[in-house]
Amino acid sequence: MTTAILARYNIPGLNVALVFSFVLTVAMTLAIIPLAKRRPIGTPLSWGQAMAAAVYAFFVMFLAYGVVPHQWLTHAGNELNWRADRFVVGPELGSKHLLKYLPFNVTRQAVGDIVAATIYIVFFGLQIFVWVWWQKRGTKKAGAKELTSSYGRPLVKRS
Repeated sequence: MTTAILARYNIPGLNVALVFSFVLTVAMTLAIIPLAKRRPIGTPLSWGQAMAAAVYAFFVMFLAYGVVPHQWLTHAGNELNWRADRFVVGPELGSKHLLKYLPFNVTRQAVGDIVAATIYIVFFGLQIFVWVWWQKRGTKKAGAKELTSSYGRPLVKRS
């Protein structure tokens, strides 16, 4: 079925496993935000809930740091044919490129490794964003004023 989709839409260089794992990882990471908005702050977890949350977090990190970079490196090495003997920059290019005058070589495999490192950095940044958001949920902003009546009494009942 995957080959039929690629043949029908003729999208060169598309790897369905890479795209699916990337989208699934981002969706599972950001799915924490609506869940956290529904959960009251300070509610204790049962043992089963804590284990389910730990398995979920482990699976998201397994996808982010294991599956997605692996799918990218496999895609770059196989379908894109980015090998160590194919150059992007350097004197090995020949006379047809202006980049041949640079005194160093950059192979396509090195570019693929840079993209894989960027995937790690993006998912690490997304993970830190979700951690910080989770820790700061429920805190009031410093400039927020309480609603008061015309007599100066608070309109919201404090608990």
